[in-house]
Amino acid sequence: MEELLNGYFLQVLTFVCINIILAMTIYMTLCTGILSLGNAGLMSFGAYTSAILTAEYNFPMPLGILLGGCTATIVALIIGLPTIRLRGLYLAIATLGFGEVVRVIALNLDITHGALGYSGIPSMASVLADYASDIGLIDALEIDSQTAGQLLMCIVLLILVVLIVTFWYRLEHSRYGRAMAAVKADEYAASLTGINVVRYKMMTFLFSAFFAGVAGALYAHATFFISPTDFSWHKVVDILLYTVFGGSNVMWGSVLGASILTIVPESLRSMAEYRDIIYGVMLVALMAFRPDGILSYDAVKWISKKFSKKAVEGGKN
Repeated sequence: MEELLNGYFLQVLTFVCINIILAMTIYMTLCTGILSLGNAGLMSFGAYTSAILTAEYNFPMPLGILLGGCTATIVALIIGLPTIRLRGLYLAIATLGFGEVVRVIALNLDITHGALGYSGIPSMASVLADYASDIGLIDALEIDSQTAGQLLMCIVLLILVVLIVTFWYRLEHSRYGRAMAAVKADEYAASLTGINVVRYKMMTFLFSAFFAGVAGALYAHATFFISPTDFSWHKVVDILLYTVFGGSNVMWGSVLGASILTIVPESLRSMAEYRDIIYGVMLVALMAFRPDGILSYDAVKWISKKFSKKAVEGGKN
């Protein structure tokens, strides 16, 4: 129990949850065949919006996080209208360019504090620790307020991840999901069957933007400091790798990829000199032997059958 309540462990778990949400934003757009590389830029809108509203205007943190997601969605709508009809690499380049433009703007705005970064952001863990103290949870668990705050933050983030994954799973297995799959498979054939291709592409793009904004806001309140460099093209590559590494064709691939690629670099901190080399070799090896990522449709089906078989056998016993 003491190991689970370790501050470092809870911090890593916090970033695992945030990165799973970011990986899901890539997967959402891929469901309609869109490769969007503007997620880091949209993430920055959510981060700065929530940071400024809560730090300077005393907005409640939940409202700040929600408005961060809404701001990213509005921005996505503005850039999506002229670009969503682009295909393949053209759309990827357009969204990547958008992200870089956002970063440069953030570097030169007074309200974002430019290259100095934005500090003094209210801590989500501190807010939750105060709440835990008010309801007597800290005394009941016999832990310090800092640990209680981090623990509650992890619980909140885990619940949020479960809600997002469940929401998208149900959407994928609805008539909307079947329409998205048709658009991804063949846009022209989908349009001939009466499916509004642009509408479904825009829908996934806006959902992706909202959750990217929420993830950005959560990141801001987890780190208390953000700067434009946090949302550079390096972040774009990281977010994309989460999904590609885990498997871009299945939702669980994003969850698995984000978890592994968040935990592995942390576990290699003791080998700082070789960490990047090991990390790079691992990625190259996976792409060479499993270009579809760790999880694929067949792998997920096999795992599902195994669990179903065990459940049936357990019921008989």
